[in-house]
Amino acid sequence: MGLLFSFLLLLSFLSDLVQVSLSFPQSFDSDFTFTLPAGRKECFYQTMKKDATLEIEYQVIDGAGLDVDFYIASPNGNILYFDQRKSDGVHSIETENGDYMFCFDNSFSSISEKIVFFELILDNMEPEGDPNSWKDLLQGGELLDMKLEDILESINSVKGRLSKSNQIQGLLRAFEARDRNLQEGNYDRVNFWSVVNLAVMLIVSGLQVYMLKNLFNDKRRSRT
Repeated sequence: MGLLFSFLLLLSFLSDLVQVSLSFPQSFDSDFTFTLPAGRKECFYQTMKKDATLEIEYQVIDGAGLDVDFYIASPNGNILYFDQRKSDGVHSIETENGDYMFCFDNSFSSISEKIVFFELILDNMEPEGDPNSWKDLLQGGELLDMKLEDILESINSVKGRLSKSNQIQGLLRAFEARDRNLQEGNYDRVNFWSVVNLAVMLIVSGLQVYMLKNLFNDKRRSRT
């Protein structure tokens, strides 16, 4: 009986822990990579709640100039941030209820398309309901000699660090993609100008040989 009671007590603890963890402030992050055609503008929308935080970081990882226009608009249409022809940027906003719009504009370029990477981080996106309602589910003062608040703090700390690690890895992948594209572009340019220089050297060498031959031919004719 004692073993069965301990098992049921552990199941009850895990059920309460899941319900509690769902009631704490949550953080979400996601990243996207898309192609922005020349002369086009692409806009995205994110629904936010009051007193939450929206953070966006973007990078142009490929395309001529590695630049793009970027702006963020509030739910009432006000422009909060505007970046003109930049290759990267980071912006953080304390939000209110409504849909936020952020746009990437490549309309200034009529030839080159751009590949853009951006990441969204949403903090304090709490679910609906009373965040303190979980306390009513607890029975007794202590459970297995452990404080529930300490367990939740540790879980949230691990979750936050994992989310931060995932964010850093995404940014490193974006940096790597941009550096690789730059290196490939430089490699092609170096090869092109090397071929041009080689062709110029061959042409100049041929002209020099031709001029020298003509010079000696003229001298021989003048002696005879």
